[in-house]
Amino acid sequence: MKKFKILIPVYNDWQSLSKLLNNIDNEIKNIDHEISIIIVDDASTFDRQLEIDNLSNINSIKVLVMRENRGHARCIATGMKYIFEKDEFDYVIPMDGDGEDRPEEIKELIKSVESSPEQTVIGERVKRSEDFIFKFCYLLHKIVTLVFTGHSIKFGNFTCLTKLTVEKMINEKATWNSFSGALTKIEKNKISIPSIRGERYFGPSKMSFYNLIKHSLSIISVFRKTFLIRSALFIILYILFIKSNASVIMALPLIFLLIAVYSISNLALRENMDEFDKSLKNIINIDTIK
Repeated sequence: MKKFKILIPVYNDWQSLSKLLNNIDNEIKNIDHEISIIIVDDASTFDRQLEIDNLSNINSIKVLVMRENRGHARCIATGMKYIFEKDEFDYVIPMDGDGEDRPEEIKELIKSVESSPEQTVIGERVKRSEDFIFKFCYLLHKIVTLVFTGHSIKFGNFTCLTKLTVEKMINEKATWNSFSGALTKIEKNKISIPSIRGERYFGPSKMSFYNLIKHSLSIISVFRKTFLIRSALFIILYILFIKSNASVIMALPLIFLLIAVYSISNLALRENMDEFDKSLKNIINIDTIK
């Protein structure tokens, strides 16, 4: 029997988390492993109100209460560091707490690691639930990431990480900035399962157009050296292409690229290993729910 830790960051969305915990408990009832939950409360401003049933299949539930709000990626990073240093585990499954990572797919992640116990498993997105405009922008994000970094990244946080991968992640400064970017950088030995992006249980999606741009640039910042080299080549080739027909409109791609270079350089500063190493000090309390 293996020990799986499901790691869930949450900020105020306790109604969705309540439903998620009930659904997880129902989905894992026939799994012959120890499944526990680690919730990272990112300094919520709403009082915690969990409406949960008698969760008979989940082994334990802990809430790590953060002193200061750090954001989604850094909550996952802090949670992984806590689990690795303070808990016993074999695998970690990070997932969103709003229902967009579907609890019914947990079984598929676990089946995959049962077949390949030494390999980390990613949930590769094959379908999304957002509107056409967002889907188009997300496709554009994947294309731009591939062109400028050389990496096709089709997954988010919803993965099943081996203990070795978790160790690599907490020793990689990029984890403090971008989960999927860091995992792509440090782990080549991974397999994938198809994953459908679900709909939020309650309220609108928090992945706005602005957050999508920030998410995309954060991933690219992990591979900034490759990005800068490819950007320089693009600029040179594009200038040669438009030199006989230069105009403000034709110069717009260069302007957008320069803005991206500036933004990515700033986002790269978020990769702070000293902050990451001290991240557990931001936990002010650990509540045991079960």
